[in-house]
Amino acid sequence: VLGGGWGIIIKKFSMSETTVSEANNGSHSQASNISEVTIRLAGNSQDGIQSIGGFLARLAGRSEREVMTMMTIPSTISGGASIFQVRLGSGEVLSPGDKADVLFAFYQHSYDNHVNNLAKDGMLVYDSDHVEPHEEWLTKYRHIGIPISSLTVEAIGGTARDKGKNLYALGLIGRMFSLDTAKLERLINERFGGKGESIAKTAMDAFQAGYRYHSDDISNLFRLAQGGAERSNQVVMSGNEAIGYGLIAAGVRFGAGYPITPWSDIMELLRRELPKYGGSFIQCEDEIASVSMAIGASYGGHVGVTGSSGPGISLKTEAIGWAVMAEIPLVVIDVQRGGPSTGLPTDVEQSDLNIALYGGHGDSPRVVLAASDVEDCFYTAIEAVNIARKYSVPVFLLSDQAIATRIEAFNEPDLKTICKDVELDLSPVASHKPYDLSSGDGLSQHRAPGTRIEDGRYPVVTGLEHDESGHPSGDAVNHIAMTKKRRNKLKTLADELPVPEVCGPDSGDVLLVGWGSTKGPLLEAVEQLTNEGYTLSSMHIKHINPLPTSLEDILPRFKSVYIVEMNDGGVYTRLVHQTDCLFRRKGRHLPVHRVAWQAGSPEVNLGVDDLHRGLFLINLG
Repeated sequence: VLGGGWGIIIKKFSMSETTVSEANNGSHSQASNISEVTIRLAGNSQDGIQSIGGFLARLAGRSEREVMTMMTIPSTISGGASIFQVRLGSGEVLSPGDKADVLFAFYQHSYDNHVNNLAKDGMLVYDSDHVEPHEEWLTKYRHIGIPISSLTVEAIGGTARDKGKNLYALGLIGRMFSLDTAKLERLINERFGGKGESIAKTAMDAFQAGYRYHSDDISNLFRLAQGGAERSNQVVMSGNEAIGYGLIAAGVRFGAGYPITPWSDIMELLRRELPKYGGSFIQCEDEIASVSMAIGASYGGHVGVTGSSGPGISLKTEAIGWAVMAEIPLVVIDVQRGGPSTGLPTDVEQSDLNIALYGGHGDSPRVVLAASDVEDCFYTAIEAVNIARKYSVPVFLLSDQAIATRIEAFNEPDLKTICKDVELDLSPVASHKPYDLSSGDGLSQHRAPGTRIEDGRYPVVTGLEHDESGHPSGDAVNHIAMTKKRRNKLKTLADELPVPEVCGPDSGDVLLVGWGSTKGPLLEAVEQLTNEGYTLSSMHIKHINPLPTSLEDILPRFKSVYIVEMNDGGVYTRLVHQTDCLFRRKGRHLPVHRVAWQAGSPEVNLGVDDLHRGLFLINLG
C-alpha cells in the first residue's frame, strides 16, 4: 500500500469484512468490535471537513490509539472540493489507508468522485439534502441517507448551518463508532471556547444533535478496540508543527521566511513560539531577504533557519551557495509540492530533490535529509540543526505536502533530555583559522563576532574563494584545496551515518527502497505480502546526501532493487550511478529499477506477483 490515494496500490486495507457485512445485513443489535477503520470525509473546503478529521485524530491521541490522516485542499483562494481521510487503529498505523471503509459525502460531486474509493462492503453516509445516489451503486455499498444540512438548521438555526454541519457529522461518527463523547466535547470546548460563549454553544449544539440522531442504521454499529498502555503518553500534531517544535528543541532561536504553501504553517508557528524562548522570526519582503537574514544569524553565532517550497527554494539558491562557500551553518526547510513553476501548490510530490542536491552554480556540497512521518519530522529537524552546527554547512530538510498536513499521534519526546538552549561562546582564543586546511576531515568552526583573537589576526567571511583566514584568494592550488575541504566534510559525515534498517529478510530477490513519506506505505506493503507468503524487503533512506557508505554492503544482497519515489528520477538516478560504478568495478551488475509517481497522475496498480518476481519496470511520464 502506498497510502492515501497516491502511489502504488498493492492491496487495499479495510475493516474486517465480517464486521461490514454484518452491518450491511442489518444485524447490528450489538456493536461489532473492530481494530481499525478508515473514514473519508468528502465535501468543500468551506464546510470545515478538515476540522472533523482533526477532532478524530486528536481524540485518537487521547485514547491510546494510533492515527494517520491525509487531506486534499483546492489551490484556489475561493475554495472548492476537498477531502480529509483519517485512519484510526488500536495497533500500528503506517499509512492513511487507500480504500475507505466509511465515506461521508456532503454533495453530489463528493458522492460521484469518491464512491469508487470505498472498500468492498463499505458504508456510504450521504447528505440527502444534496445527494441523489446512483442506482448501480446501491447494491454494491450500504447507503445511509441523512438530511444533514436541514437537521443542522433545526439544531442551531439557519444562519449557522454552513458552519455547523461538520460538527453535526462529527456527532454522527461518534454515534456510529461508540466514541468517547466526553473527550470529544472537551476537544470542541478547547477549540471554540476562546471564540465566545455563543460560538462554543452553537458548536456543542450541532455536535450533540448529530450524536442524538436516532436510527438503527448508524447507532453504535462499531466499537474501536482500545490501544495499548504504551500509547498512554501521546502527543498529536501535524508534520509542520513537528518540524517547528523540533527546531526550537534543537536550540534554534532565529528564523526568517516568506509565506508559501505548504511551508507557511511552520513560519507561523515559529513566529508565535520563538519569542517565548528569547528568539524571533521575521517575515521578510521576499525569499532572498529571508535566506540572507538566516545566514546573518548563523554568522552571528546561532544557527539560523529559513524555509519555503519549490518556487521559493529556486530564489534562495544564490545565497545558499554563498553559505556553502563561506561554510556558514544554515537549515533550509523545503516542504515539497508539485512542480515546476507554480505547479500543483496543494498536491504532494517529491520533485524538489534535484534542486536540494544540486541547486546553485559551482561545486556547492550540502547535506540533504528527508523526514518520513510526523514523529520523524521532530527528530530530523533536531538532527538537521546539529549537523549544520557541527559541520558548518547548509542542511536541507525535505518534507512534503502529505507529511506537512498529516496528523499523527506519537509518544511524547523526553524534552528534558532533548532540548538545548545554546549560549554564545565568546571565550578568547590565541589564533583562529576558520578554513584550516590541516584538518583532514574538512571540519572547522567559525568564532562568533566579538570573540577576542589574541594574535590580532581576525578572519573575514566572504563569498569569494579565500585562504584559511577568509581573505580572498584567486590561487588555483588554494581553490583546489578548499574545494576538497568542503567535499571532505560530507565524506566524514557519510562515514558516521547509521546503517539504514532493512525491514524483512536482509537478503533475497527484491528490495524496495524509499525515502520521505513513502516509508510507512512500503512497510505496510511488505508486511501484507509477507503474510501472504511472498518474500521481499524494504529499506528507507533518510540521509540522501551524503548517502550512507553502508549502502555498498546492503544493496548487493538483493537480486533486484526498486526505488519507489514520487518524482521523475531523484534517488533512482543517484543510486543507479553509485551502484553501477561500484558493481562494474566488482565485475557484476545490480538491476536497479524505478517505480515513480507524480502528482496528478492516475493511481498505479502493481500486480503482486510481478512485484515479487521483479520482472517489470514502471516508468511514468
